[in-house]
Amino acid sequence: MLLSALRKLFKFLLFVLLALALLAVWGFLIEPRWVARRDIPVQVANWRGPPGLKVVVASDWHIAHEFKRVMTMARANAIVDEINAAKPDVVLLPGDFISGRGEDGTTPEDVAAVLGRLRATHGVYAVLGNHDWWTDGPRFSHALSAAGIRVLLNEAVPLPGTDVWVLGIGDRTSMQSDPVRAARQLPAGAQALTLMHDPASARALPPVPGLAVAAHTHGGQVWIPFHGSAVAPHGWPKDKTHGWVDIGGRPVYITSGLGVSIYPIRINMRPEWVMFTIGTQPGQQGPR
Repeated sequence: MLLSALRKLFKFLLFVLLALALLAVWGFLIEPRWVARRDIPVQVANWRGPPGLKVVVASDWHIAHEFKRVMTMARANAIVDEINAAKPDVVLLPGDFISGRGEDGTTPEDVAAVLGRLRATHGVYAVLGNHDWWTDGPRFSHALSAAGIRVLLNEAVPLPGTDVWVLGIGDRTSMQSDPVRAARQLPAGAQALTLMHDPASARALPPVPGLAVAAHTHGGQVWIPFHGSAVAPHGWPKDKTHGWVDIGGRPVYITSGLGVSIYPIRINMRPEWVMFTIGTQPGQQGPR
């Protein structure tokens, strides 16, 4: 009896250890590198931009040289190639381009050399994230700008050749966020593509019709069914870290991002870049 019970316990423990080992392989090696392309149609009431405008959102790259940090230069370059092959009209980059603070020797110029290869008909636009500011915000802005990327800090600029604007909001964690100042630069009734790093910035953003996207949360990197993210930054609700989230009465898409931070793991929360295709439906209020 005792021997039989010990054998059953041994088999059970062996099964648990095997399951944990497989989960570790999946979470540390496979899913963080299994990038999803998500295609999302968006309807904006009385859209005045080009019909079928294709807007790519790619955030939280956390680029590094070291394999253990997941987003190596080679992988980032491959993702740039995928995005370019999709022929976007606009590319929005909502921040956190570097892993950590560049402790492995990665520089803003290294990152800019990769992201500067992105191509879009109406341009590539970025806001900096907290990791970029912690590394060297002015240096990052200069490097990205020199690579042909328009870096926005609480400002609005017209999207060339269209009646749409691009609104870029600074990072909240590094005390750079001023949504009210940014929105004041828009003409009355203007429609905009709004990008921000921290979704909490949307709480102070006046009503702006169009598309609004945010980053920063990584979807928690680990998503637990019926619970939400294992973790969420700075008190953000754990069940509102990915996808369409209502913030202050407006829908904001929070992307899970491409890289990892703090811990190099993803489970049930794949990295992603998103292609939004914007059309119009008279009378419909905002993205659905």
